[in-house]
Amino acid sequence: MKASDKPIIIEERYNASVQKVWDALTNIDRMRLWYFQNIPDFVPEEGFTTQFNVESGGRDFLHIWRVTEVIPLQLIKYSWEFVGYPGRSTSAFHLFSDNQSTLLRLVVEVQEDFPEFIPEFRRESCINGWEYFLKGNLKIFLEK
Repeated sequence: MKASDKPIIIEERYNASVQKVWDALTNIDRMRLWYFQNIPDFVPEEGFTTQFNVESGGRDFLHIWRVTEVIPLQLIKYSWEFVGYPGRSTSAFHLFSDNQSTLLRLVVEVQEDFPEFIPEFRRESCINGWEYFLKGNLKIFLEK
């Protein structure tokens, strides 16, 4: 993924209140149930930083997340970096409620290019990963 790429936008509607979706995105105990089980901690406050490792393709990807923007029940945004690899992106989770359901719009933007020769950093991998989490895991978690 490159900074010159257009943003990745993924939308999904959930039959759940905006509060329930917000909690799933920001409460560490709930995040571990649908997202990454090994997130050590998460606090929806600007400046909060956490790290955790994900192994893929025989490589370790030590994630560094920094919360950059929070509007409770509307927006949580954090940056993604990986120890030992160039590149930086942000993921912004926008929530829209209509009383019956909640629309989540994820916007992923790249600020610094990631290495193209690593499959996990390709645009298609990013899209597939987010669809797996948001259209699969999170939807099942919220609507059970």
